[in-house]
Amino acid sequence: MKEQETNIWSWLGHGVIAITTNGSLTRDGRAIMGRGVARQAVELFPDLPRQLGKLLKSGGNHVYQITPDLVSFPVEETPWSLPDPGLIRQSAGELRQLTDQHGWNLVVVPRPGCGGGGMRWEEIRPILTELFDDRFIVVGAPEVL
Repeated sequence: MKEQETNIWSWLGHGVIAITTNGSLTRDGRAIMGRGVARQAVELFPDLPRQLGKLLKSGGNHVYQITPDLVSFPVEETPWSLPDPGLIRQSAGELRQLTDQHGWNLVVVPRPGCGGGGMRWEEIRPILTELFDDRFIVVGAPEVL
């Protein structure tokens, strides 16, 4: 696993970008993507909540390839719950499997649970280090270091 201080969206078009998410849906079936990287993703891709909502409704709170360049990365069950290190571990494992299956060479992941979720990177880094190899770049903005 590599680490960089950079904007995750600077990698768009160069690899697969993971979007930290939760498993909640609106009444009309759209994924709730209200803060952090998820919110930024909706600004760039307005149909994303509908696409992810369908996947969440049919398969639950897991890692999904939403578009060729975007995957979900669940960190919490609802937008109101705290990030769950167990769910982050599960998501990292699922993302690793998906990366192996598709032969992706580059996957860019924000520091899961460490922005709006409030977790410390020192708590999450060992989980990702165990599961990610050098195809994965974990990015953090300088203000969340």
